[in-house]
Order: sequence, then C-alpha cells, then structure tokens
Amino acid sequence: MFDTESIENAIRKRGVFVSTTVGLSMFPMLRDRRDVIVVKPVKRRLKKYEVPLYRRNDGSYVLHRVIKLEKDGYVIIGDNCINKEYGITDKHVLGVLSGFYRNSKYIDCEKNKLYKIYYHIWCDILPVRVFLIRCVNKLKRIISGFYNKQVSQ
Repeated sequence: MFDTESIENAIRKRGVFVSTTVGLSMFPMLRDRRDVIVVKPVKRRLKKYEVPLYRRNDGSYVLHRVIKLEKDGYVIIGDNCINKEYGITDKHVLGVLSGFYRNSKYIDCEKNKLYKIYYHIWCDILPVRVFLIRCVNKLKRIISGFYNKQVSQ
C-alpha cells in the first residue's frame, strides 16, 4: 500500500505520518479503512500501552500495542489479536500513535481520558479476550463445517 520511503520520509522529514488504517488487528479501537491515524516520531523508550508503528524484519509495517517492556525490547500485540509478538526493539520503531480520527472526532492518545480507560480495560482483560476470541473462532469453524456439510448433502 505504501512504499517504504513515503512512510519513513514522512515521519523523518515532516514529523508526522497520517493515513487510514488497513486490517482488523487493532479493532475495536481502529476500524479497517475508516479511521485515520496520526503517527509522530519518538526518540525515547516506549511506554506500556503506547501504540508504535514499527517495521518487522520482513519489511511489513505494523501498528500494535506495547503490553510489556523488556530489557532489550517490547512485547507487543494487536487489540484484536491473540498472539504476542516478541523481539521488537527500538530499531524497529518508526513512530508512535499520537492520536486518531474516529469519524470527524480527533482522539488524542495522551490526553483523552476515555481512551486511557479503554486501553487499561482492554489490556487488563487480555487473557479473557484471548479465550473469547478462540471460542468465537472455534464456533465459526463448527458452524462453517455444519453449513458445508448441509450444502453438500
């Protein structure tokens, strides 16, 4: 969707990268192709609950949440994901989400109190969330298998 230079140059030269999001990994906070993110450079160690834009070793760009600080990096997970990602270090981080537009309203990640309540609750229930997502996925497979069996008969 973006070339490497446009994202990294925007952050480095303009001090900001603004774009719509693609994907469901940060749902319900960010909606696929509907919400607009504002990413700014960061020259310090990330804090727990911040949402960095980082580049994986394979070159893909990801916007996920820090859930744990480690000595040499971070443990990161998308709000709608069940697998934690390890091995992300400061060298991978391009910037941090400073805010986003939901419809026409700007949500400031530093100042918005409802956003802070959201991420605390959402991250604190991670084990429950993972269990529920797995249950929903299993139920979808069961229903799909039942439906496919009915159609083929």
